[in-house]
Amino acid sequence: MALSLVACQNDNPFLTEQHTPYGVPAFDKVKVEHYKPAFKEAIAQQEAEIKAIINNPQEPTFENTIVALDRSGALLEKVEGVFFNILDADGNAQMDSIANVVSPILSALNDSIMLNDKLFSRIKAVYDARESLELDTEQMRLLTETYKQFERNGANLPQDKKERLKDINKELSVLSLQFGQNVVAETNAYQLFVTDESELAGLPESAKTAAKEEATAAGRPEAWLFTPKRTSFTPVLQYCENRNLRKELLEAYTTRGNHNNENDNKALIIRTMQLRVEKAQLMGYDCPADYILSECMAHDSKTVDAFLQSVWQPSLAAAKREAAALQEMMDKDLPGEKLQPYDWWYYAEKLRKEKYDLDEEEIKQYFELGNVRRGVFQLAHNLYGLTFEPLEDMPVYNEEVEVFKVTDSEGELIGILYTDYFPRAGKRPGAWMNEISSQYVDANGVDHRPVIINVGNFNKPTKENPSLLSMDDVETLFHEFGHALHGLLSRAHYKGLSGTRTPRDFVEMPSQFMENYCYHPDIMKTYAFHYQTGEVIPDELIDKINAAGKFNKGFVETELLCASILDMDYHEMTSTESFDPIAFEAESMKKMSMIPEIIVRYRSTYFNHIFMTGYEAGYYSYAWSAVLDADAFAAFAETGDILNPDVARRFRHLLEQGGTRDAQELYQEFRGKPADPQYLLKRLGFIE
Repeated sequence: MALSLVACQNDNPFLTEQHTPYGVPAFDKVKVEHYKPAFKEAIAQQEAEIKAIINNPQEPTFENTIVALDRSGALLEKVEGVFFNILDADGNAQMDSIANVVSPILSALNDSIMLNDKLFSRIKAVYDARESLELDTEQMRLLTETYKQFERNGANLPQDKKERLKDINKELSVLSLQFGQNVVAETNAYQLFVTDESELAGLPESAKTAAKEEATAAGRPEAWLFTPKRTSFTPVLQYCENRNLRKELLEAYTTRGNHNNENDNKALIIRTMQLRVEKAQLMGYDCPADYILSECMAHDSKTVDAFLQSVWQPSLAAAKREAAALQEMMDKDLPGEKLQPYDWWYYAEKLRKEKYDLDEEEIKQYFELGNVRRGVFQLAHNLYGLTFEPLEDMPVYNEEVEVFKVTDSEGELIGILYTDYFPRAGKRPGAWMNEISSQYVDANGVDHRPVIINVGNFNKPTKENPSLLSMDDVETLFHEFGHALHGLLSRAHYKGLSGTRTPRDFVEMPSQFMENYCYHPDIMKTYAFHYQTGEVIPDELIDKINAAGKFNKGFVETELLCASILDMDYHEMTSTESFDPIAFEAESMKKMSMIPEIIVRYRSTYFNHIFMTGYEAGYYSYAWSAVLDADAFAAFAETGDILNPDVARRFRHLLEQGGTRDAQELYQEFRGKPADPQYLLKRLGFIE
């Protein structure tokens, strides 16, 4: 393995015992030079553990094979949990360089395990004897999922195809990494300095202050700096009267990865899809979608396509009505001009203010980040009895990171939560939840509680104002916190089944469920306080927010759904001959009759979800899970109490199960029936 020893093992916090509070990583002691030797040792340890399982002279059993495999790789999980989280949240060129070396090695390690004939023969022996082993439900689930995981990763392939599969996986790991690095590089490379303040007419003072501080930090104190980061360009799209500025910034955002330079992602997309098609067909499937979906709730691409069409048509119809209303408003300002994508947010904001007397800049004054976070903590307390205690002097990888101890009503430790909410040069766009370490029960019966992180890219505090969130930001914070709860509440025995290790079209349900509470009057009054006066948000403003709750939903859903359909179009490919990503995307939009006034939420060349972060043929999960989350919230609402303790107890039980049981079975046990799509369509305002 081509990993050089740079640091002395005795000084490496991964390779020496660290007495940190609650066993969290020693972020404050980790240096870049520690990663390579740590990965080298961790990989060696896992290889030794696998060898011990294979060479065990005893007959294969559930404990000495399946459980031993689940418990292997502890050091590697520790190193990966730190490295890849920091790579995404606070990376740099050195980290990227290490990732480029390590990723193909880790892919090769995974293949060496999944394609090991001797190991699989032991797993198969236990699997074949499963009916006689008297396993409980969770044990049977682990056995079944382990066997299926090996089978799906090529364990039954002939040797020549196994070797080809290894090559494919290795190359895909590198392509995925490079795609994400290119998006970050493209985002950081673009800077638009404005020197004439009159060009910023209509832009709120808070946005101008932030842009001024960004420009000053960049050495241009006389200017205002705007970038393709959402916190920078979104206020321009919403409020700036300068149409050319809106156009320029939206184009900068939507053309990332498509500039025929060293960060261009088109060739990476072509090669990625060539390999994914080849891999799927190697595994006996026509297309990547059917291979990937066989382990999801939807099971196959036909089911997903039918589902997407069922919600696409009402969403598109709503978007067309919205476009007509915005065009009518635009005609008053610019007679004869056609509504463009860079006009939508601007006129939507004007129409919202006119129709509902709702000004998002006014609303943001009640959405101070610290208060919103305290509100979502209080919601978790009211639903599940959880308490969040801030921890000082904890090891962190960046001074902006905060840490919380999570306990239940009995004072028992539930887990540790890190939050990292502000954009920086080394952070990839978007918001996410990750496990730094998993929940599991060890051989001595000790329940190891998880360490979870929520990451975002919200507005940074300025000299004048704290971090004030938009309504979309509030929803995002609630959403990612829902993922965090799913990880924190886990009560599985085995790592392979704990936390968010569920089908991808189920994993978004707990996160989207939390969004239902964002703007409920009772919940808003626990977190929405004016950042200057401390006044609780007035009932009048809450009423306006909820009256406008269905406003612009056609745009929102159409944006999301067309990205889902584009994802499926890519992964239903059976051949990649004469394949051009930009032309392919245009044809996909044409096929679904996408209106030109709206741009797909993620253009192909920066669609991180499907070309980097593991949601390929899975972006539909957000819409699929929305049916589940709307139905789940209805279980509370129908009782007349959105915090109903009996329903909350049953929902917490669902969250605790992780992947220990079939997702559909778990959900129907909670609800007593399958999810009903009518609740989603009603919430969106598409049906009465």
